[in-house]
Amino acid sequence: MRYRSTRGEAPPVLFSEALLQGLAPDGGLYVPDRFPEPDRFPAEAGSDYAAFAAAVLRPFLEDDPLAEHVEGLCREAFDFPVPLVELPRRTAVLELFHGPTAAFKDFGARFLAGCFQHLPPDPDGRPRTILVATSGDTGAAVAAACHGKQGLEVAILFPEGAVSPRQQHQLTCWDGNVTSFAVRGTFDDCQRMVKELFQSGSWPGGGRLTSANSINVGRLLPQVVYYAWASLQYRARHGRAPGFIVPSGNVGNAVGAFWAQRAGFPVARIALATNANDVIPAFAGGGPWEPRPSVSTLANAMDVGHPSNMERLFDLAGGPEALRPLLHARTVSDEEIRETIRNGPARWGQVFCPHTATAVRLREEMSSADLVVVATAHPAKFEQIVEPLVGHPVEVPPALAELLARPTHVRVIEPTADSLRTAWAQERTSGRGGGPSSEVE
Repeated sequence: MRYRSTRGEAPPVLFSEALLQGLAPDGGLYVPDRFPEPDRFPAEAGSDYAAFAAAVLRPFLEDDPLAEHVEGLCREAFDFPVPLVELPRRTAVLELFHGPTAAFKDFGARFLAGCFQHLPPDPDGRPRTILVATSGDTGAAVAAACHGKQGLEVAILFPEGAVSPRQQHQLTCWDGNVTSFAVRGTFDDCQRMVKELFQSGSWPGGGRLTSANSINVGRLLPQVVYYAWASLQYRARHGRAPGFIVPSGNVGNAVGAFWAQRAGFPVARIALATNANDVIPAFAGGGPWEPRPSVSTLANAMDVGHPSNMERLFDLAGGPEALRPLLHARTVSDEEIRETIRNGPARWGQVFCPHTATAVRLREEMSSADLVVVATAHPAKFEQIVEPLVGHPVEVPPALAELLARPTHVRVIEPTADSLRTAWAQERTSGRGGGPSSEVE
């Protein structure tokens, strides 16, 4: 199995090299050069998620040095439950928030961190530096997965003032090899900075850069697994292939659904729910593909105006015009998010986070049955939004409570690659290296 660039100007590489490079040399995103035949994948979900994950991922790692470690990687990464909960009206919710940071990003981040630990160190002995642009949950998941890992350093970039207080605490409660930077800009600025640094190749200390954003194919492959798992579970219960409704920002999660479908798993219709950043619904509705500056919403982790993973969907379909008829997408306003959260306990028996609420709202408007709503984060991460709407406190999961008890440290920087280089060098020179502090610089 080789991985090629979506832009076709870089040589295909093995999975390990695609993982280390993050972004292809031509600026494209790595995708499988082919999909394994369906008969190479499990036909049933079983009860052991880690074993199922290893069976799904093994064909994608064929001929790669990491293939022999895939079982152990999955055992270590996926040591938390992945419930598919039945709801009324031939609907289910796939709860992806039972990992250490209470968000679906734990799946990809933990697998990716494990992969890095099994790869040979750089010949010059320098640590690998993982750059992470986050709109809310990715950075915390990567920090938790990589914290204290030998040979890894992590720089987290998030938009200042655009994440929830508990999200920011999760992003900034780390020390040692993890450093957080609040960027005076938007998530799109953070993502642009990461891409510029990859393409420039210039980084203080000269260590090798890699990414844990969904531009990294190592983050995406584990997200294929839970769609495969849920689709087989649903079919075993009901005898029918389910559709999925995916809350979508940078579209990496949706790519996992489309790749699971392409691999032959029983995934029916795929619908994307967005917040007021409506570039995908506008395109699906017949408009041109026109990324634009992002706007702030209640579903902040989806505040993306230029979703980079659309490049992978264009590639999968054979171009923008070929993709358009395959997309069903709907934008959900902040007021609709509030209403959906408020009505969730009575209508569905559930308390939803703002992101999951976008998918629930879309499900309420779809007449078709056999639909799985993808729940991407625990509502306790957004208590300032959720609790006034449902009228009671939301219980904080133990793992999240543990992180919220830690001290924090963050540096505020301008939205430029040079600003990040300078701040990173200063952190390392000071010897603090992201040490805990309540100070904001």
